[in-house]
Amino acid sequence: MDMTGLAKSPVFEALNRAASERILILDGAMGTQIQQLNLGEDDYTGHGSGHACRHHSDHPQQGNNDLLILTQPEAVEEIHYRYAKAGADIVETNTFSATTIAQADYGMQEAVHDLNVQGARVVRRALDRATAEDGKPRFVAGAIGPTNRTASISPDVNNPGYRAVSFDDLRIAYFQQAKGLIAGGADILLIETIFDTLNAKAAIFACIQAMEAHGRALPLMISGTITDASGRTLSGQTPTAFWYSVRHAQPWSVGLNCALGASAMRPHLAELSGVAETNICAYPNAGLPNAFGQYDEGPMDTAPQVAEFAREGLVNVVGGCCGTTPDHIRAIADAVAAYVPRKVPEYA
Repeated sequence: MDMTGLAKSPVFEALNRAASERILILDGAMGTQIQQLNLGEDDYTGHGSGHACRHHSDHPQQGNNDLLILTQPEAVEEIHYRYAKAGADIVETNTFSATTIAQADYGMQEAVHDLNVQGARVVRRALDRATAEDGKPRFVAGAIGPTNRTASISPDVNNPGYRAVSFDDLRIAYFQQAKGLIAGGADILLIETIFDTLNAKAAIFACIQAMEAHGRALPLMISGTITDASGRTLSGQTPTAFWYSVRHAQPWSVGLNCALGASAMRPHLAELSGVAETNICAYPNAGLPNAFGQYDEGPMDTAPQVAEFAREGLVNVVGGCCGTTPDHIRAIADAVAAYVPRKVPEYA
């Protein structure tokens, strides 16, 4: 039984077996790949190019990368497929902003259920294609982003008690997202790029509710982001404090992603690895962005740094975040292949 009281999905056994044998590989950045497609407004809405979206909004949609699940599914599937063939065992859905809260910026709240259901199905199709070619099992991770609002910090410097979103607002939005991801066939739920642990707690609560509605527990991956050299999340927690804030969920993995390149992430990852009684997952950016917002680290720059995580016994899962490509993931997979996964302490 899981901490939810539910029977566990068979995915747990397959995932644990794979993770006991080697360091698993997560995919890389989605935005980096989408930018290379040079899509315009008509591509995003599917008018004239792609699949016309049945959900209407008066807002411009260019930049709404999640919407491409519905309007450019073949292009999104191809990106997922390339990551799978580059060595990724776990591939994330293109649903980082597929909540009613985040989609409100585009007036696309009504599309949220379809985005998550189809987001999981598009990844599954890509992974099934790859597995049919090489026989290697792969897992769909339903990506759940932090939203563009924070429950812990006021956005108004003149009113420190003000909050732009409530815990319940977040819980409701995350529940809808998690239900859609599970309905679409996600194997794993991944709460990622956490800058506010209260937001993450709402997401955890919602994921458990969605699992209860589904009748079976799924592996839960939780990934925070250290925002600067202070070694803390935006809401002020150290990696150790972050772990103890989410430990109750008994996640399949906990880790860090985004904000930092691998070398800057290393000390914070080492701290987390020293306290967490579960698998450790790390997927750093390809270094820090340059003055133009581009990432300069190539695959042969990033991979050796991630290999240091493996050599030091810090990780069970590695991948890439902003600026990484299938070539980065292939290089990372090759670089960590010689190392054994971190030994996971048992929950007390």
